[in-house]
Amino acid sequence: MKITVLGGGHGAYAAVAALSEQGHELRMWRRDQSALQSLVRKGSITLLDSKGEREVEPSEITDDLDSAIKQSNVIVIPLPAVAHASLSNLTAKLWQDGQIVFLPPGTFGSYVFLKAARDAGNHADVTFAETATLPYLCRKRDTHMIAINGYATRLPTGVFPAKNADHAFPLLEQAYPAIERIEDVLSAALMNAGPIIHPPLIIMNAGPMEHFDEWDIHNEGTQPSIRRTTDALDAERIAIREAFGYQAPHFPLSDHYDQEGDEWMYGNVGHEKLHSSRDWCEDIGLTTHRYMLEDVELGLAFQSSCADYVGVKCPISNGLLAIGAAINERDFTKSGRTLSSLGLDKLEMSALKELLHEGL
Repeated sequence: MKITVLGGGHGAYAAVAALSEQGHELRMWRRDQSALQSLVRKGSITLLDSKGEREVEPSEITDDLDSAIKQSNVIVIPLPAVAHASLSNLTAKLWQDGQIVFLPPGTFGSYVFLKAARDAGNHADVTFAETATLPYLCRKRDTHMIAINGYATRLPTGVFPAKNADHAFPLLEQAYPAIERIEDVLSAALMNAGPIIHPPLIIMNAGPMEHFDEWDIHNEGTQPSIRRTTDALDAERIAIREAFGYQAPHFPLSDHYDQEGDEWMYGNVGHEKLHSSRDWCEDIGLTTHRYMLEDVELGLAFQSSCADYVGVKCPISNGLLAIGAAINERDFTKSGRTLSSLGLDKLEMSALKELLHEGL
């Protein structure tokens, strides 16, 4: 299958390496010219995982966005949600009939991309999809190397518009067999693990993160008090899902930590793989890192706005959102991604469900 990966972060490198190795005709696009030219000269990405270290060569590494998109059936965008606004405008006029655009995870970015396309006059029958987590536990080690410490074994995924599910899922499953079909992209957005696991970790570890040069929030930073907060935050997420009428499984985050529980998205040893690698012992800036800008400012703000929409009280979500806003000295309820900022908060539930099914 012809696949294009957009981006140059951890997830993009992992997707390029893994999907190329699966045998797909893979194109990689990124806009950082220095890093791009370095990759072009080398012609490959070094992949390190449980099978060892090897070189993986994508079909093409390019900065030509138009060509990269037009030559592929599936476009994978494993970028933080903070990149969606600018990239959705760059790609708005490029989507074509039948294409599938996959956002892992999406933070309801599917709506952002399709809205940008329609606003640009592009009425192609393109389908956007998003899942609840990145398909890889991964970290770049330099400009040419990606370490993948674990692969997702379950990827709950919704598509937008949902009416295109029968067309989209067979193509997506060729790239990601771990996909599990769920109702729609709002269901997927409310399955997103990032706004649950990362806000307690980054906010409740703020002191040590500012004091030490490196701090592993997934190891030393995951203490019982923080785990209890995460469980309470996750209970709010599940209550919101149920208020929207979404069915189990809700993939409770407690299963990520408990090897005896139901299999979570990265299997029953995902957390152990994550912190045993020490790749996550890193310098995390409280005003610059994606855990704050993507998962608190955008993701948690979105979850909180969904809670308001369905009338679910969420004191933990709102409290963490307020503290994150104080740390960053701006109001995340106004700067974040919300149903209000997307112009959807005034829709009746029936109209919102119709939009999710039919598209724009």
